[in-house]
Amino acid sequence: MTARLPAALEVPFFARPAEQVAPDLVGCLLVHREGPEAPRWGVIVETEAYAQSEPACHGHRRRSPANETLFAEPGRFYVYLTYGVHHCVNLVTDRSDWASGVLLRAVALPGGPEREAAGPGLLARCFGIDRRHDGRIAAPPGGLWLAHRPAEVTALLERQQARGEDPLCQTQRIGISQGQELPWRWYLRASRSVSRRAGGDRTPRRDELATALASTVGSFAGSRMP
Repeated sequence: MTARLPAALEVPFFARPAEQVAPDLVGCLLVHREGPEAPRWGVIVETEAYAQSEPACHGHRRRSPANETLFAEPGRFYVYLTYGVHHCVNLVTDRSDWASGVLLRAVALPGGPEREAAGPGLLARCFGIDRRHDGRIAAPPGGLWLAHRPAEVTALLERQQARGEDPLCQTQRIGISQGQELPWRWYLRASRSVSRRAGGDRTPRRDELATALASTVGSFAGSRMP
């Protein structure tokens, strides 16, 4: 029997402040499916939160055609081009008419190179996401969505907590010139696919996430829609 991917995240999940949604997205799945082929999926291992109340947010100063999606209802993708080269993938959060979103900074690809999607631009390229996906609802019918944490990831987090460890590192955002003091970046300590670790946090010798997901590579390979 073909395995089924975890259920897709629905609008109520995203209808919260970005700084609440961002850490909860770590460990969830990013899934892209086009046509009848098996979906491409990976585990989100790093996120950043942005809100209209702080200067690093695109909607902080004004609403414009370029950032209009960020003011939409929660649960949509906000995709923009940075430096004219790299696409960045965000999920709109909180509420309509209030700029708020979570940037997906890195994804771990089970069975693939550990650094293939370790950064916003690499992530977008790896999943084939660009401006065509801007404003699209994050749901299976649209071919691009987010899904709940697989049981293997939840078990990994629970094991770390049982050892007295914090599975997530909360630290400052990177690649911005304003609002650096806000600790609104989160990443999965056990993963070697994080774009950049906080000072003093060493990359683990063994990727516990990759080990935990080894059994899912085959089981999800021909997965049906959730």
